[in-house]
Amino acid sequence: MSNTPAPVVLVDGSSYLFRAYHALPPLENSEGLQTGAIKGVVSMLRRLINDYADSQIAVIFDAKGPTFRNDIYDEYKANRPPMPEELRQQIEPIHETVKAMGLPLLCVSGVEADDVIGTLAAQATKQNIPCVISTGDKDMAQLVSQQVTLINTMKNETLDIPGVEAKYGFHPDKMIDYLALMGDKVDNIPGVPGVGEKTALALIQGLGGLDDIYSRLDEVASLTFRGAKTMAAKLETHKEMAYLSYELATIKLDVELDFGVADIAKTEPDESLLRQLFERFQFRTWLKEMAAPAADASTDQNSSASDTATKDATSSSVLDQPVVAEPAEQHYQVVTAMEQLDDIVRWVNQTKQLAYLPVLEKEHYMNPQWVGLTVAAEAGRAWYIPFKEAQTEVLDYKAVFAKLKPLWQQHSIVKTGYNFKADHHLFAALNWQPSRLLHDVQLMAFVYDSTVKRDKSLSNHFSQLSLDNLFITYLEKTPKTIEDFLGKAGKRQLSPAEVAAEQIGPWWAERSDLLLRLGDWLKQGLLIRGIDKVYDEIERPLSKVLSQIERNGVVLDTDYMHSLSQDFKSRLASIEQQAHEIAGTEFNLDSPKQLADILFNKMQLPVVAKTASGAPSTNEEVLTELAEEHELARLILQSRHLRKLVGTYTDPLPTQVLRLADNDQARLHTTYNQTGAQTGRLSSNDPNLQNIPIRTKEGRSIRKAFIAPEGYSVVAADYSQIELRIMTHLSQDENLIEAFKQGKDIHRATAADVMDLPESEVTDEQRRSAKAINFGLIYGMSAFGLAKQLGISRTEAKNYVDAYFERYPGVRRYMDETRAEASELGYVETIFGRRLYLPGLMSSNQIARKGAERTAINAPMQGTAADIIKMAMVDVQNWLVNSNLKARMVMQVHDELVFEVAEEHQDALIEGVKFRMQHCANLDVPLVVDIGVGKSWDEAH
Repeated sequence: MSNTPAPVVLVDGSSYLFRAYHALPPLENSEGLQTGAIKGVVSMLRRLINDYADSQIAVIFDAKGPTFRNDIYDEYKANRPPMPEELRQQIEPIHETVKAMGLPLLCVSGVEADDVIGTLAAQATKQNIPCVISTGDKDMAQLVSQQVTLINTMKNETLDIPGVEAKYGFHPDKMIDYLALMGDKVDNIPGVPGVGEKTALALIQGLGGLDDIYSRLDEVASLTFRGAKTMAAKLETHKEMAYLSYELATIKLDVELDFGVADIAKTEPDESLLRQLFERFQFRTWLKEMAAPAADASTDQNSSASDTATKDATSSSVLDQPVVAEPAEQHYQVVTAMEQLDDIVRWVNQTKQLAYLPVLEKEHYMNPQWVGLTVAAEAGRAWYIPFKEAQTEVLDYKAVFAKLKPLWQQHSIVKTGYNFKADHHLFAALNWQPSRLLHDVQLMAFVYDSTVKRDKSLSNHFSQLSLDNLFITYLEKTPKTIEDFLGKAGKRQLSPAEVAAEQIGPWWAERSDLLLRLGDWLKQGLLIRGIDKVYDEIERPLSKVLSQIERNGVVLDTDYMHSLSQDFKSRLASIEQQAHEIAGTEFNLDSPKQLADILFNKMQLPVVAKTASGAPSTNEEVLTELAEEHELARLILQSRHLRKLVGTYTDPLPTQVLRLADNDQARLHTTYNQTGAQTGRLSSNDPNLQNIPIRTKEGRSIRKAFIAPEGYSVVAADYSQIELRIMTHLSQDENLIEAFKQGKDIHRATAADVMDLPESEVTDEQRRSAKAINFGLIYGMSAFGLAKQLGISRTEAKNYVDAYFERYPGVRRYMDETRAEASELGYVETIFGRRLYLPGLMSSNQIARKGAERTAINAPMQGTAADIIKMAMVDVQNWLVNSNLKARMVMQVHDELVFEVAEEHQDALIEGVKFRMQHCANLDVPLVVDIGVGKSWDEAH
């Protein structure tokens, strides 16, 4: 049995306060007192008491008024916005509750909570008492020692000395130097201008602490971080500011206190006072738990209390899982008279939140047909407003929206919806400019976990991110689905307008109620996982941009498409005749069975591969191999290619154009899917503009149909080799970084390095091989795959790969570390924090596991590329809206943005787009954007 004493636990109450306020949804008691932060702090403390049952625990809060740091630097914390009144009113109740729980509460004027904690931790170290500090503040890492450990219960993270070194890259005693160099925007610690996290880390790892750095300024230029050559001058210029920042960032260890660490002692909770407080705050669950032991005198009270604490810690703690209030009762109402809308307005203005779902006929987003609207004002209170029932009008939707419009425009009201991108089309049709569209649960769920599985109880017509699946997965609710009212999905499914509002209305109301709760759950979930910025700064603003691009549409030359279609069909007829002549008989070129009979029975060609049933395969890979020597196989490939172009593009695209007015040009309006690819890549459908082939002359000819209006040009801006650049940034390989910085042809440079040749002697064939290696490694290609692609032996391919990794060791290190980290965490991240979960890493199936490992390597690159172009789209669109340019974004395809611009504004657009795309992210290698201009997309690309 260990003789180690239980640690003293010091709680950073101020950190708890803000984390609870931002993590929990707005909660309010019947008196109008906000209680969300109170509930969050108490929940966290209950968890802590349970985890450290044998420890003495103290809670330390900041005292009111300025501290000694304000005397040192007037601007300290000057940029912090004032504390929200909703939070301020909860501080005193929190203090009161902490005391009622029997925990010492400490506030010391003139210093911060950090300084009190630092002083007590220093005392503990001197007295050989283990000490645990519960905080989410990285500044506290400077206190970590052999005796002092940090815990961040929000992230389930423990930091001892090795933990700090692993997370930050240096010993805890360098945290002050780190903060002094890069500053702290939250506390307004200035730092050294131009020094961010990476530069600060590079300086510390290369030279040491602040004193070491300033004594070795002449060595700064030799370090490998970006901007190293000019950094010494910046450091010298701002030396005084660096040392001032060091003083501001240093936690005091010698605050004069009236008590010591040995004086900290818990007392018995004041259950009577706690009960009064919980009744006032209306924390019904905890009140029931307090009453539970008394209900059965034979129950062991200590055991019951322990079980209760454990249950609370594991099931309802804000630290592990989001908490969503369950309403005591439900109020669902079908609105059939205009005066009933007053109730909605009153409740929403009171709760300051609004969840809504449009109910529409299945029409194009450019021509919405309203059936109804459902809204919720709080958990358990929602309404359904029918506009149509059995194809007759119930309420005039224009009159309803005129009444409700102020709710959407009021900034103080937080809106929750599902698919804001689609909603923006509805708002545009209504000529609305809504405010504070904050919680798009479809996008939030996508960012939270893009690999979420569909529940087995749902049919295939429900996507993984459908509301029904999200209700089941995250709220553990299984309400009826639309199929229960309208029938199975398909041609026979009823329209929502064909079902009586009295029958379907309560179900719609319930959906908006659950939508509101789901928004709260996901908001907390994103915060807990630390990925809220991906949603707030990338996905949510992008939804409005994509909606605008969809509405813009792109001009299609339908006459050209018709002529192209006729040309392709004529060539198909000619190919069919040639194929019949070669085969010596007529057969259906689209029939795999007839084709196999011709190729392998009649013509006796070698069977390259077989289908799952054992029949000879005629897939594209087989035909490509046979086409090297056999004309018929080549003709079949050509026929399939042309038939796909006709069936997918040249015939259907002209039928999909819309003319919104008599004088409008025919435009295609695609639909972009933000949640279609797990890595974050965008896709499009109806029509799909992402997969128009460009490697063949016929495929490229389709792009000629995408044109600019008269007096305008098409401008295409394409990121050059973005995934290779991202891989270089992630791997930090010095040779690749240098090659990109020098603007070299990266494939030629790779060929020269791998084949040990001067770049001037690299042939086009050798460059092609190097390109296959560069891109193949990104996608996890093996030496076997490379050999097959290049038509070389496996030994030669392996030699290429070995030489590549020898020349670029950073790439090998990145791959190995990423595999290991992904296996440990279960997910990988992009540079900007987007997560991709990889359950296949734990699979017992070796093929599935290897596939997941390849995905682990590639996903951060693909995902980061997706993040970058999304950020660029938001930046460019914001600039276009505020400029006077006659220009608009009309398409996004992979790493390319396409615009139409008036010819007189062409140069200004090119300059502005190129600048914003190249500077929307800060990588260790430059982002390069290629720009093309023409009258069609083909000319511009």
